[in-house]
Amino acid sequence: MAGATTVAVITWVTRLAGLLALVSVLVPAGRRTLRGHVATWLELPHEATVGAATVALVTGVLLMLLATGLKRRKRRAWQLAVAAAALLTVSHLGLRHTLGAGLVSLALLVALIATRRYFIALPDPVTGRWRAIRVFLQLTVAGVAINFALLSVAPVDAGVGDRLAQSTLALIGVSGPVTFPALWLEDLSAAVGLLFGIGAVLLAAYFLLRSAEPAPELTDEEVERLRGLLGERDSLGYFALRRDKFVVFSKSGKAAVTYRVIAGVALCSADPLGDPEAWPGAIEEYLDVCRRYAWTPATMGCSELGATVWARFGLEVLEIGDEAVVDTDTFTLEGRVMRGVRQAVSRTKRAGYTARIRKAEDLPAAELDELRALAATWRGTDTERGFSMALGRMGDPGSVLVTAEHDGQVRGVLQFVPWGEKGLSLDVMRRDRTADNGVNELMISELLLTTPAQHVSLNFAAFRAVLEQGQRIGAGPVARLSARTLRFFSRWIQIETLYRFNAKFQPRWVPRYLAYPAARDLPHVGVAVFEAEGLGGRPSGLLRALQRV
Repeated sequence: MAGATTVAVITWVTRLAGLLALVSVLVPAGRRTLRGHVATWLELPHEATVGAATVALVTGVLLMLLATGLKRRKRRAWQLAVAAAALLTVSHLGLRHTLGAGLVSLALLVALIATRRYFIALPDPVTGRWRAIRVFLQLTVAGVAINFALLSVAPVDAGVGDRLAQSTLALIGVSGPVTFPALWLEDLSAAVGLLFGIGAVLLAAYFLLRSAEPAPELTDEEVERLRGLLGERDSLGYFALRRDKFVVFSKSGKAAVTYRVIAGVALCSADPLGDPEAWPGAIEEYLDVCRRYAWTPATMGCSELGATVWARFGLEVLEIGDEAVVDTDTFTLEGRVMRGVRQAVSRTKRAGYTARIRKAEDLPAAELDELRALAATWRGTDTERGFSMALGRMGDPGSVLVTAEHDGQVRGVLQFVPWGEKGLSLDVMRRDRTADNGVNELMISELLLTTPAQHVSLNFAAFRAVLEQGQRIGAGPVARLSARTLRFFSRWIQIETLYRFNAKFQPRWVPRYLAYPAARDLPHVGVAVFEAEGLGGRPSGLLRALQRV
């Protein structure tokens, strides 16, 4: 706990030192000369003061960028922060302003050195080291080349060497040997140099320090090992076979944890695979990876047993909703409670719709490709939604596909993936937006009535208990407000809609949980969860940029 507090203090002092450096350069009050200031008796030349201001400006921004890495205890961020703090402390000697900013940067330097034992995390597996060097060289060379070309066409009396020296020194805001015939030309040259110089440092720092998001892909060997660990217990186990994950196995090989890194969060889904007795070994391996790279551990959609095991490792647990599971031996369309589903099915049948249920391996390749294309067309979003209850592909052997057809055309498709040997879990549910209402009810009810599977997992209903409690007679103001808030957000995220759709089939509700380190990490984990599920998170433009670099 003391270590966490120390790191938090260092992080905020780093931000403060960076902010004060910016203020000392950009705010007029920060540039005032005080009597007796060290720069006065040092009698530094004007060029040195300008250079110091440039260094302070760049290192100030750099320190604010480094604060995030320090918060994650990254060793590389600590090394760069020490260098930046030392450079900033020296640069303050050349600036004619109050000593406050210089004292803060000096205090930061001392504190960083004294607390170096806390910053031990390794760089992320995908790092921008070489890209950082390349970007830095590209921008500095471009800045020098542009300035050299400018001086070559400008009416200045200078040789090649002087123009090259002037162009190079302009990157750090220092005047060179060239004498300019006009002040505007000198200012233009300085502005071009500073722009490329500052840009080179900051962009290189970004690539070097950014929270890299490794591109995970399970190997064929890992997938086969994971298949061997699948069992009957967890309905979401098959979704661990998504290719866009990493995996760690217990030392015994009897359990495994799969995860994806999103915004510095190593996000798992559902329970570990394999023997529950071996779960702690796999979780220990996973947490060791998180400590090594300073990732925030979290898991979403775990069962009550899984939540209990995660809690033993110090994680907080929050119930986030319920999974709808239908036992097929008791499912029927008869009775008053099933009237809505029964009427929807009858209506679509009268309209000429029929449902076909087939195993994926029984479909011709051409028809399977057509279903994939239709499902992508009907998706409604640019990205595939789902993480904990989505496989991200269609046609795996053992999967069951249900299609709704009308006049020889497919108007809806469902995919169910295996849940052990005796169950199925809903993966994909898509329909043509122009199709009649009731198509999904038709496909699901036909499957439930004819499948040999004993139990079928349908959609996940987020915060179902909250919605139900808020609608009960006598519900308190907090419960009513919580339910009203969820209904408000249901305009953009299918919360209440999915709950009501699932409830039509009279399922049994299986609670699912989110495990996370502490309350302070919940917003960070929430962003990762929303992004993984395709519901929001960081802007799409930023994500595309991260994928390209």
